[in-house]
Amino acid sequence: MPTTPRVSDIVDGLTALTGTDVGPTRISGADQITPSPHRIGDASAAAIAAFGAQIAALGDGPEVSVSVSDAVDQLRAAYLTTINGQTTGSVAEDPTALRNNDFYRTADAWTFLITTFPHQRDAVCSVLDCPPIKERIAQAALTWNSVALEEAVVAAGGVAAAARTAQQWAASPVGIDVARRPVIDLERIDDSEPESLTAPREWPPLNGVRAVDMTHVIAGPVSTELLAAFGADVVHVTRPDLVDPHPMPALTGGGKRNAYCDVRDPNQLEELTDLIAEGDVFVNAYRGLERHGLDAEHLAQRRPGIIVVEYHCWGSDGPWGDRGGFDQLACSATGFSFEEGRGGPPTLPPTHLLNDYLAAYLGATGIVAALRRRQSEGGSWRVRVRLARVCTWVQSLGPSGANSDPDWGTRSIDLTTVDGPFGRIDEPVIPIRFDGKPTPPPLPARPLGSSPLTW
Repeated sequence: MPTTPRVSDIVDGLTALTGTDVGPTRISGADQITPSPHRIGDASAAAIAAFGAQIAALGDGPEVSVSVSDAVDQLRAAYLTTINGQTTGSVAEDPTALRNNDFYRTADAWTFLITTFPHQRDAVCSVLDCPPIKERIAQAALTWNSVALEEAVVAAGGVAAAARTAQQWAASPVGIDVARRPVIDLERIDDSEPESLTAPREWPPLNGVRAVDMTHVIAGPVSTELLAAFGADVVHVTRPDLVDPHPMPALTGGGKRNAYCDVRDPNQLEELTDLIAEGDVFVNAYRGLERHGLDAEHLAQRRPGIIVVEYHCWGSDGPWGDRGGFDQLACSATGFSFEEGRGGPPTLPPTHLLNDYLAAYLGATGIVAALRRRQSEGGSWRVRVRLARVCTWVQSLGPSGANSDPDWGTRSIDLTTVDGPFGRIDEPVIPIRFDGKPTPPPLPARPLGSSPLTW
């Protein structure tokens, strides 16, 4: 019978994937905090500790401490954050679009449908021939086979995922492809001379690092928000006609400047390429940027020593590389949601979000590790994080065991107040403690398009 790994062993496993050495980490508490059958608390604590250990290794190696209960709260940070006293969901342009994101019963099983963005809503409604009303969507979905509905929505330009069992996923071409990838996929893609960090012994230690953030809801923006909190200069770039829901910049934009850029315009593309070439890190979560010369290989030729980070639900180079995806779809497709349902209908984990925040910390771990390796051995590096692989990684950690904490649902993590252009934002602190060093507070966020496309 396989043994269940300790959280410290999980941290060691993540660190081993980066090819680096780190100092000590200490985890307080244990899982069984939530009603989930999965070790989502331990997984979150391990991912957060792995990132903290990489940050600490840039300095004088202070011990890193993470609380499992605080780590669980990090998974639901979007729901614990308020903007001028209002929940993030209540200030969305179209709260109905978010509420319509759900599992829908089909003729044979279930399919998770996403309607967050207008084009995704339109794809679902065109396939089902119904208005964007939850009851009408549910009625129309009943006439479809679950996989056929998934395929039809994807073909119409939307995103969806039939609820599969873990066995069905593992036997599928995409499941086989995802399983062979490490959860932090770090590789050297080209040669370059070593580059010292500007101020590695200062605190926070990422001062002088420049990162271009071309990501959206939620994993990528949170990973670069972490970089900004620890001193990096981050410019978030978005297309002016393809913006995130209104609360997202306030929720995930701390410490970043926000610029517009439409890569379909050659002049704007040239500006963006120049910006990336003057930086250290390029983080991307959009498909198709290779058509504009913004893939890792081209960028490494333009800027030797660059670190390119790719977030994708399924893997950009896999069987579903041309499909979009979100946190909930990874849960649906991999069997995670059926396991959460414990023999009943598929459900999301009790924290609702899972892969986005885990992927953010895992990706940030890979980024800092790549910066460290570039400093010691040179090279251009690519970090790949796949949401579906994050899901199966959590599954691989084994069951959570006994009943949940009876106080589950009560917030453990401290909140802090940040005043800025969006007003007063009350949000969770970064759930890492460094022995003898202060944990940086969250920084103010800026509105989309409020900054020029320059350093």
